[in-house]
Amino acid sequence: MADVLELLLRVGCVFVAFLVLPLLVGQTEHKVMAHMQGRLGPMYAGGFHGWAQLVADGVKFAQKEDIVPANADRRVFQLAPVLALIPYLVALVAIPLAPGLVGAELETGLFFVLAVMGIGVLGSLMGGWASANKYSLLGAFRSAGQLLAYELPFVLAAASVAMAAGTLSLTGIVEAWQPWWLLWQLPGMLVFFVAGLAELHRPPFDMPVADAEIIFGPYTEYTGIRFALFLLAEYAGIVVLAALTTVLFLGGWHGPFSDALGWLWTLLKAFAVAFVVIWVRVAYPRLRSDQLQRLGWQVLVPLALVQLALTGVVSVVIS
Repeated sequence: MADVLELLLRVGCVFVAFLVLPLLVGQTEHKVMAHMQGRLGPMYAGGFHGWAQLVADGVKFAQKEDIVPANADRRVFQLAPVLALIPYLVALVAIPLAPGLVGAELETGLFFVLAVMGIGVLGSLMGGWASANKYSLLGAFRSAGQLLAYELPFVLAAASVAMAAGTLSLTGIVEAWQPWWLLWQLPGMLVFFVAGLAELHRPPFDMPVADAEIIFGPYTEYTGIRFALFLLAEYAGIVVLAALTTVLFLGGWHGPFSDALGWLWTLLKAFAVAFVVIWVRVAYPRLRSDQLQRLGWQVLVPLALVQLALTGVVSVVIS
């Protein structure tokens, strides 16, 4: 009975974190972009530093009419936003904040999280196909092509850290982490971060939702709450990417002077990575399709393979 209660408590905490953290990232994106671009609305809506901007957005989405196109595959159309969101909730279960502070401790936690994150693209594919809209379908095809190009370097960069730590357990990777890995695994971290941005369709890799070319890609026909779920899935993906980058490459709960803060170090590092994700959106223009594919296959994949080989050599020499 005690084990069941502990499991329910862990799952409940992960669910609460899943509801809160993406909203915090969304609010932060409003503020960061407002300051960088000189936009007054998000900085002042509701009084103190625009605290009500996120509330206003939520009310706006809730009031919008829920429309399903007449020729759409209704069941698939309605299921797509949920399928886009759920994988990130499942992924958070296996990402540790501190020793023992994890939803489920898995010996193959890294493999589990990477596999689950790859499912998220099905939401875009289903939404684009079921919408009965050629622009939505084109955006879905772009999502699939982007996933094929960037999933390989994403996994290879993560495999480099797993090889260095000698384990697929995320907790084990953090426990094996050493400060000098910041330099040793730096190329792998850059590959992992850039490939993660591409998998989340974040700028400058937002070709599947290029509004000037295909309106809004797979999400063109979505309105109201269903459209908001796709946006929430994007912010949840940022949370998972930031947390995973922290655990794999930045030492997780290890602090610069002491590990006493534990889970707080993990959160601080994760929000720092999330800030970089937002900053990149503001700072860089969208890539063309050929540039996107060239970067993935001709730059990131070779760099990830070199990092993997280097890690193997260093690991053998050290052992």
